[in-house]
Amino acid sequence: QVQLVESGGGLVQPGGSLRLSCAASAKLFSIYTMGWYRQAPGKQREWVATITSGGSTNYANSVKGRFTISRDNAKNTMYLQMNSLKPEDTAVYYCKSSYGASDYWGQGTQVTVSS
Repeated sequence: QVQLVESGGGLVQPGGSLRLSCAASAKLFSIYTMGWYRQAPGKQREWVATITSGGSTNYANSVKGRFTISRDNAKNTMYLQMNSLKPEDTAVYYCKSSYGASDYWGQGTQVTVSS
């Protein structure tokens, strides 16, 4: 069982930045593929970015060039640096850990981009 806790969400103006964190309880955090997802009101949850155990990254086209996913295995923590935020980035952001057939989700953190 892996417990994930997101933090760092909040209200930010368009063009601003936020950094989300996802702290994991896993003893072998480094072996997990980690990802960020988001869900806007009235919409389905969508994938945002992934970072593998080896550090390879992938991004949804909607955030490519603006968001950066990273991980610190020594701290059992994953990050999402979000720059040039847009109102359409408003959503609850969730982190997910995956290994084999097992997926674990955090409880989410709200990001609101508004003037």
